[in-house]
Amino acid sequence: MTDSRLDALPTPCLLVDEARMVRNIDRLADRAAHLGVTLRPHLKTTKSVDAARLTLTGGTGPATVSTLAEAEVFARAGITDILYAVGISPDKLDRVVALHRAGCTLTVLLDNAEQARAVAETSKASGLKLPALIEIDCDGHRSGLTSDDPALIEVGRILHDGGADLRGVLCHAGDSYAAVGHAAHAECAEQERQAVVNAANVLRDAGLPCPVVSVGSTPTAHAAQDLTGVTELRAGVYAMFDLFMTGIEVCDVDDIALSVLTTVIGHQKARGWTICDAGWMAMSRDRGTAAQRVDQGYGVVCDADGRVIPGLIVTQTNQEHGVIARRPDYTGDIPDFPVGTKLRILPNHACATGAQHGQYHVIPKNTDAALKVWPRFGGW
Repeated sequence: MTDSRLDALPTPCLLVDEARMVRNIDRLADRAAHLGVTLRPHLKTTKSVDAARLTLTGGTGPATVSTLAEAEVFARAGITDILYAVGISPDKLDRVVALHRAGCTLTVLLDNAEQARAVAETSKASGLKLPALIEIDCDGHRSGLTSDDPALIEVGRILHDGGADLRGVLCHAGDSYAAVGHAAHAECAEQERQAVVNAANVLRDAGLPCPVVSVGSTPTAHAAQDLTGVTELRAGVYAMFDLFMTGIEVCDVDDIALSVLTTVIGHQKARGWTICDAGWMAMSRDRGTAAQRVDQGYGVVCDADGRVIPGLIVTQTNQEHGVIARRPDYTGDIPDFPVGTKLRILPNHACATGAQHGQYHVIPKNTDAALKVWPRFGGW
């Protein structure tokens, strides 16, 4: 039976299934507790204070962010233990200082001497011991130092001796997104753990403090078997999940809490196309599943209640038009959708699709309750 609460919503718009979201959040919280580490959720996917209240312990932290704009919004909402998990640039340190003066402990991330000197100099000038983590590279995915790089101790000493607060080390197993299956992700998690624990030991052996040992990616967070030596675990997209995560077997389609509500606006019957009003402005241009075993196009088509319709994906998009058609290998029957039919589209990448919208329309766990609206923000 179609959810009548959706009838009045303008399309395209962003939907959240609160029951699925809470289930996803609880799943990883339980896992972190079992592994004996603090969970520090990444808020970059949801970018919403209301969503953060559900995700964070007690609704207040600890948290991870990817932009200073996120840190500023969440700090104003009373979240005061925040990790800014993108390498700091010196021109942003005045905003870091302002956040500290406003009562938010914001930890910055860095991996080179230039950044470390800027943080140390700003610490002295401001009279604040700005906390910093050193990024460790476990797989050549992006940034960071390795435990055998002499720069690791150099950066640590610049921070510690220069007036900043050397908090520890951080690693992100980015290559886990190219691995498929629980066993492969568990291997990535162990590689991540070893890299960051080794780096922590190098710093400690050099007489430098290293109280924080931080790891995390959504695939490794769900697959890690042993986090000995680690103090905290980070992950972000797990609260919503998406088709990319389904494709690498971190979750099932039924775990995806985010979708775009769309309306059928026409047909090209000779081509087998149904035209909807969710183009790339609603779905994003992300085609992250194109290289996976199953190419999901621009998204998987569901009915208005969120049930997957076999054989249908959004095969192409224009700015405000989406083309719904058969998968190339699907030969089964497909429904006929009259103009005005409401459908939902599951996204390839929850972060990218979310960024196209200014708010979430939340389907509450209580099926008799009215829809809720959670404002969403962007920017840097």
